[in-house]
Amino acid sequence: MGGLRAILWDVDGTLLDFKAAERAAMRSLFADFGLGECTDGALARYSVINKSYWRKLERGEMAKAEILVRRFEDFFAAEGLSGPSAAEFNAAYQTRLGDTIVFRDGADKLVASLRGKIEQYAASNGTTAAQTRKLARSGLGKLLDGVFLSERIGYEKPAKEFFDAVFREIGEDKRAAALIVGDSLTSDIAGGAGAGIKTCWYNPDGAPNATEAKPDFEISDLNEVTGLL
Repeated sequence: MGGLRAILWDVDGTLLDFKAAERAAMRSLFADFGLGECTDGALARYSVINKSYWRKLERGEMAKAEILVRRFEDFFAAEGLSGPSAAEFNAAYQTRLGDTIVFRDGADKLVASLRGKIEQYAASNGTTAAQTRKLARSGLGKLLDGVFLSERIGYEKPAKEFFDAVFREIGEDKRAAALIVGDSLTSDIAGGAGAGIKTCWYNPDGAPNATEAKPDFEISDLNEVTGLL
């Protein structure tokens, strides 16, 4: 697949290990707010709740500001936790998420090696507060040619409007020569396909595809992207 001119990188779960950041943020905030031990079981139960709300976001059923708080309301209720309000906890969580930086597959080195050879952009549904901090602390912000965040754009992946906004800024002529790389079939791959760009599913765990989204490519290591250029 020669002729690529731009890569849209998903951030959480693709360039950065979101699960590691999530675990560290939750455990440190449990300690800060005096909520007791944040066990693996509690984290797993929170993850199920969180994912269900993000699916609602992707389907356009709820606004991001609402889901960010509602997920913690549900989680605290299910765990019988009391103390901070869900809104207060979420505000602290957004900042704390950026404190733990773990790259997937040496993503920092990969992005650095491609700099100047192809345009690279972050394309994320993550909150502006969390992503701005992550990209700054990781150094990725200085390596990428631009950052596109759904909160700033006003639309969430997989909405075509998200991608339309990207190409209005970087050039509509790049749409036919762009590739999105991400770990989410319902957000990155479905969104990229709907926007008319090539898609690459990052699937390091070899998970089955139980969705209708059909990626153009599938990789288990981010460095395999170089073979697609």
